[in-house]
Amino acid sequence: MPTPEQLQSLRATLRSPGRLKTEALAGLVVALALIPEAIAFSVIAGVDPRIGLFASFTMGVTIAFVGGRPAMISAATGAVALVIAPVMKNYGLDYLIATVILAGVFQILLALGGVTRLMRFIPRSVMVGFVNALAILVFMAQLPELFDVPWMVYPIVAAGLLIVVGLPRITTAVPAPLVAIVALTLFTVMANVDVPTVRDKGELPESLPGFFLPQVPLTFETFQIIAPFALSMALVGLLESLMTAKLVDDITDTRSDKTRESWGQGVANIVTGLLGGMGGCAVIGQTMINVKGSGARTRLSTFLAGAFLLVLVVLLGDVVGLIPMAALVAVMIFISAITFDWHSIMPGTLRRLPKSETGVMLTTVAVVLATHNLAIGVGIGVLTAMVLFARRVAHFATVKRSERRIDGQTVATYTVNGELFFASSNDLYTQFDYAKDSSEGIDRVVIDLHASHLWDASTIAALDSVTEKYRRHGREVEFIGLNTASEEMRERLAGKLAAAD
Repeated sequence: MPTPEQLQSLRATLRSPGRLKTEALAGLVVALALIPEAIAFSVIAGVDPRIGLFASFTMGVTIAFVGGRPAMISAATGAVALVIAPVMKNYGLDYLIATVILAGVFQILLALGGVTRLMRFIPRSVMVGFVNALAILVFMAQLPELFDVPWMVYPIVAAGLLIVVGLPRITTAVPAPLVAIVALTLFTVMANVDVPTVRDKGELPESLPGFFLPQVPLTFETFQIIAPFALSMALVGLLESLMTAKLVDDITDTRSDKTRESWGQGVANIVTGLLGGMGGCAVIGQTMINVKGSGARTRLSTFLAGAFLLVLVVLLGDVVGLIPMAALVAVMIFISAITFDWHSIMPGTLRRLPKSETGVMLTTVAVVLATHNLAIGVGIGVLTAMVLFARRVAHFATVKRSERRIDGQTVATYTVNGELFFASSNDLYTQFDYAKDSSEGIDRVVIDLHASHLWDASTIAALDSVTEKYRRHGREVEFIGLNTASEEMRERLAGKLAAAD
């Protein structure tokens, strides 16, 4: 249920005619843009187009109430369709719906388990790669509509781009994408121009969705079949949704409740499954239409996008079927252009950024484009960032030797500076002059760790190796300067790990 703050925001929106108009028109534009994509994703999943359209309706309306990111659009998506397509192919619709419902349960459990805290481990370079890859995917998804088509498609696309780019410089009273869709539809109908239309994509539903309880055996065998797909769907859906929510946070300069968004996605998928939909998650393209292209900021636009979608396909299906695909292609190309982070590839930016940051961004983009799977791309991007970070930090650890007389004794002191963990401590063993420190001129060996921190067992094992080698040379080592956490770890593990020469 909406919180008191959200109800107050809704009341403020309803009292403002300007804001209400913006939210309503944004919802209408998004609904129009959702129709062809929902049909296309249904084809990917191997289901009837109506199942994808119902999913977009139920996901949008449900998440408007239970989600944690106002103005973000959730619907049927390609990433989810790819995950669940094998279920439909091998087991049929009932198993697919059961998978969607179980995925929703998994998402709620993951949310309660604190999965959103993992978002802090996604660096900015991965986020930029995620955004750029999404923009490229959105653009690439339009290419099939530009090949082997009547020549009139190209001037219609050009006219659409001219409208969406040029109209905002004249007026912002009406969203430019909506003007482009309406104007080009009227033109193709009145001029009797023969170009591909929404109707050509598939049959639109003629009735409301009904309650659907999947007829599958309630056995452990069924769970074994659907659980791997459900978990994959849950993870992919949460990753896309949370990354999209973070992007909207940055665009609107507001914060969202990621935990609520996570379990909200689960609730939306359960509702969608029980109404016979194929499930889904946040959709970046339509969210950008809503937030950047149309200026929406509240849950009202999300709700109206779902509501308008149902009205359009059920009651006005004949009219919606007349919309030329070229008009929607123009809108989506525009959205892909404004979504892409052009600043990230400017020569000046590339010169200033560390090469590792640029490498992580490009890796994320490349993997997403190669797999068409955002979860894999982001996962590889994060892994690459971690490896490069560990490699870079490992070189910051230094060891300096000095000798001085203390109380009549010659003391060899090694000052260790930097963070000591598995990557940086591997070379620690070789940084000491064991032979020289074993000579008659040296009375004591001290390792000063004031400027260091011991992070893991690998470091303790390295220090054990150093201690053991000095002992074989007839010298005992004195460690000083350990902070409390490091001292506790050393006391707990020292001598209990295998030392290696």
